[in-house]
Amino acid sequence: MEQDKDVVLNEQQESVEETVEQTVETVEEDQSKPKNFKERIAFSVYDVASIIGTAILAIMLVFTFGFRFVGVVGPSMQPTLFENDWLAVTATLKNPEAGDIVIITQPNAFNEPIVKRVIATEGQTVDIRDGHVYLDGELLVEKYISPDVVTQREDLDNYPVTVPEGQVFVLGDNRPHSSDSRSSAIGLIDNDYIIGKVSFRLMPFGKWDVNIEYDY
Repeated sequence: MEQDKDVVLNEQQESVEETVEQTVETVEEDQSKPKNFKERIAFSVYDVASIIGTAILAIMLVFTFGFRFVGVVGPSMQPTLFENDWLAVTATLKNPEAGDIVIITQPNAFNEPIVKRVIATEGQTVDIRDGHVYLDGELLVEKYISPDVVTQREDLDNYPVTVPEGQVFVLGDNRPHSSDSRSSAIGLIDNDYIIGKVSFRLMPFGKWDVNIEYDY
């Protein structure tokens, strides 16, 4: 009989413990839930703020380590880029290619960064004659400049020019109003001074594309 009593007591104790555990769980669940309309609103606002904050942080990280922001000064890249345009520039550019629009920080006579287009890379030969650019002896078809643009030589007149290793030859799209590799004020550009390639335009809003082509 005593064993039976022990069994009954154990069962009752287990039942009490289960009841206590269930009660604690219920209380914890109730405490984790908003009690009223104001609390539900507060929880919703907190969730939205968390999502927005996370998105802003992600965007900041992408643009900090992936892009730089640069403003255009002057008319040298018209009609592709205009003064006061804002550009997104890749943070790194290991191997510039012909046709890339790049931002250059190489010291120059103007003491300011410049934006130009890469025309030739190391080992390629550039010639300017009859108002046109020739690359490795072939006429360079430049659909990114206006059809009426004439390319003239400037004060550097040692053409044809073969681009040395680690350098590039750059021109502005607005040839009559651009100081670039044709000029002793700029000259050939060391690759180490190219901080990045222009990827797209931020402002004016909606005019993202910088790969404009003109049909002759």
